[in-house]
Amino acid sequence: MPFASTRRFRLFCLLLGALPPLAAAAQAPAAGPPAKAGAAKPAAKAAAKPDVAKPVGKAGAKPTPPDARYRAGKALLDQGQYAAALAALEPLAQPAARFAHAADAAYLAAVANARLRQWADAEQLLNLLRAEYPAYPALPEALLLQGQVSLEQGDYDTALKTLGAIPAGKLDAERDALKAAYLPRLNERATWQRLLRRSPDDAALARAYADRLAAPIGFGTEADRPQLDALIDKFHLDRARYAGALAPRPVAHAAAHKTSYNVAVLLPFELDDPSWQKLRKNQFVTDLYAGLRLAQDSLQRAGHPVQLFAYDTGADTLKLKQVLALPELAGMDLLIGPVYKAGARLLGRYAQEHQIVCVNPLSQDGDLVLDNPWHFLNSPSAATQGRLAAQFAAAAFGIGRPAVLLHEDARDETAFADTYQATFEALGGKISARRRFNPDADESLAAASTGLDLAGAGHLVVASDSRKAGPYFLGVQRSAPAAARPPLLASGAWLDNPRLDPGQLNGPGTYFVQPKFIDEGAPGYRRFRQLYLQHQHLPPSPYAGQGYDLLLFFGAALAQFGPAFQPPLATEGAAPGAVFQGYDYPNGFRDNQVVPITRLDGLDVRVVK
Repeated sequence: MPFASTRRFRLFCLLLGALPPLAAAAQAPAAGPPAKAGAAKPAAKAAAKPDVAKPVGKAGAKPTPPDARYRAGKALLDQGQYAAALAALEPLAQPAARFAHAADAAYLAAVANARLRQWADAEQLLNLLRAEYPAYPALPEALLLQGQVSLEQGDYDTALKTLGAIPAGKLDAERDALKAAYLPRLNERATWQRLLRRSPDDAALARAYADRLAAPIGFGTEADRPQLDALIDKFHLDRARYAGALAPRPVAHAAAHKTSYNVAVLLPFELDDPSWQKLRKNQFVTDLYAGLRLAQDSLQRAGHPVQLFAYDTGADTLKLKQVLALPELAGMDLLIGPVYKAGARLLGRYAQEHQIVCVNPLSQDGDLVLDNPWHFLNSPSAATQGRLAAQFAAAAFGIGRPAVLLHEDARDETAFADTYQATFEALGGKISARRRFNPDADESLAAASTGLDLAGAGHLVVASDSRKAGPYFLGVQRSAPAAARPPLLASGAWLDNPRLDPGQLNGPGTYFVQPKFIDEGAPGYRRFRQLYLQHQHLPPSPYAGQGYDLLLFFGAALAQFGPAFQPPLATEGAAPGAVFQGYDYPNGFRDNQVVPITRLDGLDVRVVK
């Protein structure tokens, strides 16, 4: 190898059992004197690719020979001057440079990018290395680094595939150490299940998942015990290590009750912009808060007073951070908000640090509440909807014939589909075809529906709220002979699609996953509508209903159990809602587990589960 001095550098980067992963490496250079203070800051990225590496030559001088630039780049890398090293090495890695050690230059430039935390640039160089120099002797080390780059970017599927390409017997300890360092960061149950399904013999993956299930604040429940036992037996894990895992958790004593509770509402009211465009855009926020205020009145009449304190968080995290710096916020008993993902994560961390329950009013992202017992979703997550829908399908349609699963290529629909497939297959069913599509592209819709064996399918699932996808895939289902037409399980949004006639959706073979189903004939909803009309002189929107139900449920929990009400909620069972179908947070789940499955009966929508 022509870069013997860098082998020490490579081992420093990759021996994760004793050293930190590359995520922290910008603060810990591999060799030589410490890196300058600004080496790991974002500004380094702008300096990463100057036209000429400053240490190599002076203005007006003859071009530095490639060998000299290569040696200089290696020296800069060893000294922790990663941006300068990258500038010297990256041009030499390109095939057009025709440099004898181009493969080495590509690998070292990728290391420099990784040290600067420029993961996408590192990945491009490693892809170049694998494509242009497949006979590179140090390819296993390059694959190991590329696996870590993918892990840093959250692409676990690609990471495990890349690490699996390392020849057996090469870098086994480093590969397992890499997985042990990064896999515990994975919080999405559906992704874990998919990885285990694709890599059933990966001992490091199995051990990491067993540890994840058994973590004190992990997502493992008693229902996961069979899978945990199977992993212990298959991979000869230490059974004593998991002896107390997944046992029912003890109920903590409720905090002392108060006569009134303080609730902070952190929403993007954006009051500094009174334009009609902004008011129209933020109407959902206004409706949500109006529902909260109406619930406050209802709780007051029921003898459970709460005080609402509204804070305008704006549309970015800067204003939210200013709100979180207010001393009074730490004395609240409940936090509600915000509605944007970046702010939701920020408030979730604040809630955990100050041990105040925080409820996100609208999000369906289950990742927000994993590993945080102080963060709840008012709604069922997309993954929970997929799991409960699959359980319904297995019971209603059977598992004798395979299902066809179609879904949008958006995040929520993919999470739904991942969990649906994992659950249906765990129950003994099979998915004969799974396809994703872009609902705005006709060619994508056509590709998703081409060649489907609907006549042989037990049921068809379409995960999409798109107004275009609904009529298209309903037509696909109807194209099958009536006698062999599979039942359809679709999004409840199809019922509000003006492009679909109720007559098309009526019938015993069409069902809808409808987490926000409202029974407008129920007494609770009629009472809510009457009160809302009295206060607002307008009919309520679904957002107003969400605010109303949210505060009624969590306000009652405050009154009954005090501010630390998580343990009682885990054992209380489902509670009906006034507007929607109800709330349930069993066994430590922190997203609502009530997901109605409905069907159209004439012109009435009825809950079947």
